[in-house]
Amino acid sequence: MHELALTRSLIDLVEKESEKQGFKRALEIRLKLGEYSGVIPDYILDLFPYAAKDTAAEGAELVFEKVPARFACPDCGYEGPVERRAARCPDCGGTALKMTQGREFFVDSLKVE
Repeated sequence: MHELALTRSLIDLVEKESEKQGFKRALEIRLKLGEYSGVIPDYILDLFPYAAKDTAAEGAELVFEKVPARFACPDCGYEGPVERRAARCPDCGGTALKMTQGREFFVDSLKVE
């Protein structure tokens, strides 16, 4: 379960920013979550309250913003979404697609007091 390690890393980041920026606690943590990140938000939401206890992240609301996957086709120049089942360029049918967006998992912003 890599979500536990991700949750701990998230709390460590908030703690470091708290020391660096001088805030007491985070009220909201906004996260970008790519469609193909492999991260299960419900697991993080379940683990977070326990892992954040007695830290600057305790009580913070987690807000996930989903980032849709986008692909680039080197054969025809297409850029955009691709159907998961097809795994082919919707314009030319090419299969040499490169994912340009959709694996993200990072803190976008913190609301603090």
